[in-house]
Amino acid sequence: MKYRKRLNTYVDQSMIDSIHKNRRMPRIGMMNLKWKPTTTTTTNDLVKCRTSTNTKRIIDDNGTVTTPKCTTTTTTTVTTRRTNDHHHQLIGRHRRIKSNKRFHCTSPLSVSVLTSTPSISNRWWSCILVMFLLPNAISSLRVPYRYPHYPLFHKEFLQGSSGALSNDVVGVELFQRDNAKEHRTYKYDILDKSNPSLVIRRGDPFYMAIQLRNPYDQENNKIRLEFLFGNNPQVGKGTMVYLPITNNKDFTKDPAKWDARIRNIDSSRLTLQVRIPAGAAVGVWRLRISTKPQGSRDIKTFEVNNKIYVLFNAWNKDDTVFMAEEIKRQEYILNDIGKIYIGSHSKPKGRQWIYGQFEESVLPAVMFLLDKSRLDYAGRANPVKVVRSVAALVNSHDDNGLLVGNWSGNYHDGNAPWQWTGSAPIFEQYLRSNGEPIKFGQCWVFAGSTTTMSRALGIPARTITNFVSAHDTDDSLTVDKFFSKSGEAISDVNSDSIWNFHVWTDVWMSRPDLPPGYGGWQVIDATPQESSDVSNLYQMGPASLEAIKRGEVGLPYDVPFVFAEVNSDVVHWQLDETSELGWRKIKTNRYHVGRKLFTKRSGVEADYNGISDAEDITDLYKFKEGTEEERMAVLNAARGAGLSFLFEIPAPGKEDVEFDLLDIEKVVIGNPFYIQVEMANRVGSVRSVTLSINANSFYYTGILAKKIKAERHMIQLKPYQKETLRIRVNPEDYVDKLVDFSMMKVYAIATVKETQQTWSEEDDFSIEKPQIEIFTRGPIEVGREFTLDVKLRNPVKRILEDCSFTIEGPGLTRPMRVNFRNIMPGETVTNSIRLVPDRAGSRNIVVIFHSRQLIDVVGSKQVFVRG
Repeated sequence: MKYRKRLNTYVDQSMIDSIHKNRRMPRIGMMNLKWKPTTTTTTNDLVKCRTSTNTKRIIDDNGTVTTPKCTTTTTTTVTTRRTNDHHHQLIGRHRRIKSNKRFHCTSPLSVSVLTSTPSISNRWWSCILVMFLLPNAISSLRVPYRYPHYPLFHKEFLQGSSGALSNDVVGVELFQRDNAKEHRTYKYDILDKSNPSLVIRRGDPFYMAIQLRNPYDQENNKIRLEFLFGNNPQVGKGTMVYLPITNNKDFTKDPAKWDARIRNIDSSRLTLQVRIPAGAAVGVWRLRISTKPQGSRDIKTFEVNNKIYVLFNAWNKDDTVFMAEEIKRQEYILNDIGKIYIGSHSKPKGRQWIYGQFEESVLPAVMFLLDKSRLDYAGRANPVKVVRSVAALVNSHDDNGLLVGNWSGNYHDGNAPWQWTGSAPIFEQYLRSNGEPIKFGQCWVFAGSTTTMSRALGIPARTITNFVSAHDTDDSLTVDKFFSKSGEAISDVNSDSIWNFHVWTDVWMSRPDLPPGYGGWQVIDATPQESSDVSNLYQMGPASLEAIKRGEVGLPYDVPFVFAEVNSDVVHWQLDETSELGWRKIKTNRYHVGRKLFTKRSGVEADYNGISDAEDITDLYKFKEGTEEERMAVLNAARGAGLSFLFEIPAPGKEDVEFDLLDIEKVVIGNPFYIQVEMANRVGSVRSVTLSINANSFYYTGILAKKIKAERHMIQLKPYQKETLRIRVNPEDYVDKLVDFSMMKVYAIATVKETQQTWSEEDDFSIEKPQIEIFTRGPIEVGREFTLDVKLRNPVKRILEDCSFTIEGPGLTRPMRVNFRNIMPGETVTNSIRLVPDRAGSRNIVVIFHSRQLIDVVGSKQVFVRG
């Protein structure tokens, strides 16, 4: 039986490489293929040409169709290219032509077919040997020839007889950097690797190209994209997506479904556009491509090694994190430098924080963490569920998450929280340790890392500081302070406290799980204060800002806790055995909690020496204090929690002596300060006042650190007399007793003997430390060393020991710690550090000084690096 079909095949480089390794070639049925470096001239004998109906067309790399032409005794000039200094011989299938004849085709390659006069059996053994020697190269010759007369070859390769030609994938191009520009993910450093991952945002299409072994045949080559998510992908769960490649030039499916279309066909190269729905799961996807001939069950699979990171998309209206204003998207997603505000409400100050969401290790670490959440596909697609998991994962209480919290002041086996300058080193250490929680963090570190994780995932996020933040431990929506009959404070009744400041994260999204009107900014908090009211895990939120403002404490998640943080009343209780509760409410302070809520304003440059870049967003969290709307919100929350009786205004007592603890505005370390209490007797009788004054250093959480000053005074006030008590606190009283952030609390309590009037007040402030001055020397250019000078003056009358500088600047240096000598009292020192930038553009440097006697001295500077 004779087969008279023909088949075009083509040369590829893998075939040439294979032959180059084995120079010994069989002589039977040999085809000599020469890659010629220059224009050559070939003279051919006259041969009998085949008819045009039997001549196959050749398609070159540019898609040009040419037809081989037979020549007479003429000179034919052919220009070819050269791959190396050797002529490469290529084994081809044997074809029967007359002995001692040449057949020359003016194709893009100069090919001569030489034959001897072997026996038929030798010819076929030669072909079979060739088949097994070069199984991947047989279909790659760029030379047309008649198919050999052998059923085995016909079964596997002959098109149009018993099946279509197999056309498998030999390569895939994901256009990582081009797609990153379109998807606004070009800042991620993992794109700078030699074989980078693809980082894209859901809801928008991306481009890719498939390189096939042979030219694409739309009718006979069946190709399917397969996107896989998680460890056990299944079609029914949405974690395995099949996308057959059709001839459609447009997307034809609903936008809520995956879709693909062909954008260009160039011989064996297909350029595709794939659209990911705006509701797809966020995380790491994998891609494989299956191919098979039409009507065949022989499927070949090509695994794409590059990871595909799919993120939320605030630029797409169909995504639940959509944010309309570009200036806010730039700030809350793409800005990798920010400010965290600390200190006291009367003297707030900003601290530079490097979010670093685009650093090379951050996105892989974020996905590694998110995999610990065990969210299903629907959960990974829902930003409400994702950010709730983020709030749990950033602390290590329940799931070996990112950070270990520590408020003890003892940090010998880890980093002190104030030593961190940004989030990226934390994520990098966590990834390198294979998920070992990093030591240590406090609220601003938890919040900064939460903002980093949210922005890395594509969720708009901002860091919020609440000055005078209540910590309600008993769900009463109040902070309760208890006193004995004689007016002494009782501290062991409950654990309610007031933090000098507390930091959390706002994230932006719609809330389809809530009634209309509660979308927008949502509070999440990873600081492990209390377990959540739903999961019993140490996570908080997302809680709608609108729900917090209105006092809608019944809406998820954890709204009562945040409401108490920003708008609870401070209630003073005195022991009273005749009362039903055992305590009598003697005072309610409605205005002390939630004095200010700050975040960095969008679209402005950071103020490195002040707070002009701060935006006061208190009115987004609560109505203005003293207004009817504010009181209605509080009572609404109280009714919702069944606690209305706690907010009843007590009957006014006999209070004829006025007291006022004067605020301490500013104290520079090394200087004395004064505590002052003003008293005024408003009646015509003598009043006997007992006044206790306590000054303590304390942690920003309101926990006492060390006692600095304690005095008790008995004062007789004559009728209508005014008196001011003034107490001096010297530097030697407090310098050695300061703790993190150098915070001080003054607490005053007074009782009036004649009327049993009780009064109490407190004032918080921070001792100010010197600023680190930063200077640069030399031009600042990519790849060129420059000098960074760090200048500091010792403001205290003590030798500073165990000194060190921590320096961080993305694009300038990795986080580094530089040890320094002891610094004498009053001495000014300069530490010079050499840096080599690796990225152009505006860059920020943060420096922190630490010693045994003086800690947390911070400085920052912005520089511009020329490319």
